[in-house]
Amino acid sequence: MASTPISIKTVAAVPFTDQKPGTSGLRKRVKVFQQPHYTETFVASILAAVPAPAPDAPAKHTLVVGGDGRFYVPEAVQKIVSLAAASGKVARLVVGQHGILSTPAASNLIRKRKAVGGILLTASHNPGGPDNDFGIKYNVSNGGPAPEAVTDAIFEHSKTLSSYNVADVPPVDLSKIGTHDVAPGFAVEVVDSVADYVALLQDIFDFDAIRAFLAARPQFTVLFDAMHGVTGPYGKAIFVDALGLPATSVMNAVPLPDFGGGHPDPNLTYAHERVDRVAAENIDFAAASDGDGDRNMIIGRNGTFVNPSDSVAVIAHWAERAIPYFRRTGVKGVARSMPTSQALDRVAAARGLTCYEVPTGWKFFGNLMDAGRLSICGEESFGTGSDHIREKDGLWAIVAWLSILAAAANAGWADVSLQAVLDDFYASFGRNYFSRYDYEEVDAAGAAAMVDALRARWCSPSAVGTAVGPYTIAKSGDFAYTDPVDGSVSTKQGVFAVFADGSRVVFRLSGTGSQGATVRMYVEAYDANKTKLDPQVALKPLIDAALGVAELEKYTGRKEPTVIT
Repeated sequence: MASTPISIKTVAAVPFTDQKPGTSGLRKRVKVFQQPHYTETFVASILAAVPAPAPDAPAKHTLVVGGDGRFYVPEAVQKIVSLAAASGKVARLVVGQHGILSTPAASNLIRKRKAVGGILLTASHNPGGPDNDFGIKYNVSNGGPAPEAVTDAIFEHSKTLSSYNVADVPPVDLSKIGTHDVAPGFAVEVVDSVADYVALLQDIFDFDAIRAFLAARPQFTVLFDAMHGVTGPYGKAIFVDALGLPATSVMNAVPLPDFGGGHPDPNLTYAHERVDRVAAENIDFAAASDGDGDRNMIIGRNGTFVNPSDSVAVIAHWAERAIPYFRRTGVKGVARSMPTSQALDRVAAARGLTCYEVPTGWKFFGNLMDAGRLSICGEESFGTGSDHIREKDGLWAIVAWLSILAAAANAGWADVSLQAVLDDFYASFGRNYFSRYDYEEVDAAGAAAMVDALRARWCSPSAVGTAVGPYTIAKSGDFAYTDPVDGSVSTKQGVFAVFADGSRVVFRLSGTGSQGATVRMYVEAYDANKTKLDPQVALKPLIDAALGVAELEKYTGRKEPTVIT
């Protein structure tokens, strides 16, 4: 045990005015975080928001720390060690080996260790490397992203902070698993990044059933793409070690600081290497996760693509039949972000469940889960999860789909494939055709002006009955949400129009970028009978009408989207 008294130094700093966390923490270019004092002042503001230990508490707090392996994570971890040791609030940091923890694994550790919270070093699906993005996010004691009241407090503190305290402690060897006694009353515990999370999934799913399904079908091919993000070691532990698949079933499995020069966003544009392999090799089941492991994409042979909006609905439809966890707990309720398609609503109605519609951002699901109202939820942005943790969970969703296929096989299906599962779902519920157009890194002022113009038009009572191309508005406005648990209110969460035929259009500015602005346009139309159309064909009239009314090219200069989902 360290016995040398800790030396604490106060460092003067000028407040930064740009440290307002977005939907998922503070994201900026690496060079911004590398500015003198920038990382330290934001972490110090997070620590200021951590509640002081109760006077009668047996010890100070435990805090979980980890990142997605991107450039600047090791340096940031050492800064957090020094700041936490000087805070007077923290007795122990639980850090993933090499500073690596997937976001779902961090959420699990926060809950398992009963930690006060966690500091996650990730910019999620954004590119990494010295010229790209870094991020810092604070999760609270339930394992979920800090609510707006906490992130607002962090921002307010950062604007007035004039100094911060650091402890003079040696760097911690993050490669060595075990407890490092850094100073009297302060330790850093380096843990296996993977083991606790894999044990969690083995408790949720029937790995024996999945293994048997795969063993009985040696020609059934599986491919997981970690995109050189954090999930490579997790993928090997799950798909190779636990499920018995060959090592070649996992690609891009080594976490790299720049994600191998790629963009670790699991969509049809940025996961093109895997998409090409699936087409060339006719792979039955292929999946990818993003930089920090909280998103997923699932595709299969013959061009099958599981739209994220459909994914959460199908999982809810199969929950108790395919997943032992839900046979034990039941499904208490379901939820989706507002832009996500209404396929989940149809499942909820058929099952007699409440379906909550919340703003974009996983933090909005946490209160519902903690109140026992919510079991399964998802976002159209490739995020799917349940109440096993308080983050979206890419690998959980992938294993859920393998569980559904195993359950279909056990039910005697002749065709056990992704497309067969989707066709069965559409036969029961019809199809909510859905697409999202992303316009990344556009001029922020132009994007804001476009949304303001739409808001002025669609928030007016006179909007109802007006035409948008061939469509007539039945309802429109700017989505606002009142949390049914604590009564907190979130406004300006997406400008929308619902048309007389039930189709929808939503425009919103994303809070996950680090440069400029990202405009997202969401379009949805339902058809009870025609379920095999190409979504871009089915939605083309609606897409054209939406782009026309928004005048997106006029405001942003962009003619084509960066990504189409």
